[in-house]
Amino acid sequence: MPEPAHGPADELAYLQSPRAVRDRCEALYGFALAGKLEHFAVDEAKLEGVVERVLEVTRELYPELEHIPYHGRFRHFGAGGVDRLARFGQTLSTLSREEQLMARFELVITSVLLDAGAGERWSYREASGARYTRSEGLAVASFDWFVSGGLASEALATITPAELAAAFQVTADNPLVGVEGRARLLNELGRVVSATPSYFGSPPRLGKLGLFLLGQAVNGELPATEILSAVLLGLGPIWAGREWLHGRNLGDVWTHPAVGKVPFHKLSQWLSYSLCEPLEAAGLTVTGLSELTGLAEYRNGGLFLDGGVLLPKHAAVLGEAHSVESSVVVEWRALTVALLDRTAERLRARLGLSAEQLPLARVLEGGTWRAGRALASERRPGGTPPLRVISDGTVF
Repeated sequence: MPEPAHGPADELAYLQSPRAVRDRCEALYGFALAGKLEHFAVDEAKLEGVVERVLEVTRELYPELEHIPYHGRFRHFGAGGVDRLARFGQTLSTLSREEQLMARFELVITSVLLDAGAGERWSYREASGARYTRSEGLAVASFDWFVSGGLASEALATITPAELAAAFQVTADNPLVGVEGRARLLNELGRVVSATPSYFGSPPRLGKLGLFLLGQAVNGELPATEILSAVLLGLGPIWAGREWLHGRNLGDVWTHPAVGKVPFHKLSQWLSYSLCEPLEAAGLTVTGLSELTGLAEYRNGGLFLDGGVLLPKHAAVLGEAHSVESSVVVEWRALTVALLDRTAERLRARLGLSAEQLPLARVLEGGTWRAGRALASERRPGGTPPLRVISDGTVF
């Protein structure tokens, strides 16, 4: 496994890179193949069946395998066949390119940060009477809250759990996982925006992160790794209860006894994928998307568990609930990232496409996330994930 240069600053820079995500996840995958992990084994012979299922669900939506969008938050804003983004775009149509970019960044960032798993019992009913659950419900709820002005930059630092619960229609009969954690995350976001003019300007505004990235482009092109770097460095301090190194919050980085610190940056990478579309709408070309990694979350991870590629080595893996920092969850997430790369490679080989033609961002959307949800629905009432994670509403 390639090692970072010595020293805390070098290790910090390394752990905040997609290269480190792949390095550490591949190291754990190697241990799994050698039978040396405590909680999981891998049956690579089952991977072809998973690839077939991913191809099947992709073709259901995109029969010609063309125009597959990125796996971003914009997809969920169309829940129920309602083009909310067109309506939102209409309200922005008289604004400058920069103002439109800032508004879209603010919508996407707040919605993504509110997208951790909702739980099995929560739903959101919009004004039309339509009811939505899970990611789609969280997207519609956050969209409505944003357009009402409740998620404006100046409001973030003082949002209370009660305000969030009201916006998401939380009651005793409609419980949402992690209300306190979600509100705290928005509060931290507001404080970071106010305290970091290098990314958010003066006077501070969350959407100015988009202007910062406009300034990083060269000849109209912006590497995807630059987006992730801005997200990790600009928003890094918002994550509560995480490990610190060299005076910085590491975010979605956890320790496994076999390899040390294992970074995933799931929400940060999904946010990076989600920000590609506002940047492209502003006229930029995003390059090198496949340098980012797959997303270590329960739909992708569930795909490989339900598909028989990941084999639990003892009953407690599926029989008990596990904390995010547990070695069970770290192994599951790491193996998921490694298997997503292998799934993408096999899909491209079958279809005769390059990584540029079918980047991981499109494989996820087509794709692995959707196939994981379909398998979960077939196997368990309500489509719950196969492995239960104790969440505070800020990781998955």
